[in-house]
Amino acid sequence: MLRVLGEAVLPDGATTTFWGPGVSQGHSDALRRIDGVADAKQYTRPVEATVAAVKAGDDVELTTRSMHTRDCYVVAEEGADLARIEREIKEMPNYFADYDTTVTFITAEEMAAEHAGIPHGGTVIRRGHTSDGVAETVNFELQLDSNPEFTGSVVAAMGRAVAKLAARGESGARTVFDVTLADLSARTPEDLRAHYL
Repeated sequence: MLRVLGEAVLPDGATTTFWGPGVSQGHSDALRRIDGVADAKQYTRPVEATVAAVKAGDDVELTTRSMHTRDCYVVAEEGADLARIEREIKEMPNYFADYDTTVTFITAEEMAAEHAGIPHGGTVIRRGHTSDGVAETVNFELQLDSNPEFTGSVVAAMGRAVAKLAARGESGARTVFDVTLADLSARTPEDLRAHYL
């Protein structure tokens, strides 16, 4: 939604998205499928120097490796070959091979105590020009203690919007781009106009 809004307001520009810091559930699952891995969590982290360069409007090459790192915390099965596991992780195509990846072996107790949650985050940066020499930046950051709980809140807001559409007699398929901010909000139109407009 924010990418679409940024592009609508600044059509002459570019959007860059950084993921994290946070747990990638898919990458964590890929780790757990490796022979000898009892449990694992993978954290995606944006490369802060690249984020700062994009925000500043610097001409920076955006590659998989320059944008994100991967930090893997692995609980190995007893007697597992740790060197083989680390090598398989770092060489895994489509998941880790194109990133600077660190692998840290920890105990099951450390996993339970320090990596039980599913936090996530992200940054969407839209930089554009409204006229020659006039640069504008729209920046949206997300910092979530619980990605699943936040997703549940998004689903609840969409449910609210669908209920409002149905009350107006509207039906049919909708995407998030077809729903207005007023329909997503729990506030009345009058309240929105009085306090937010």
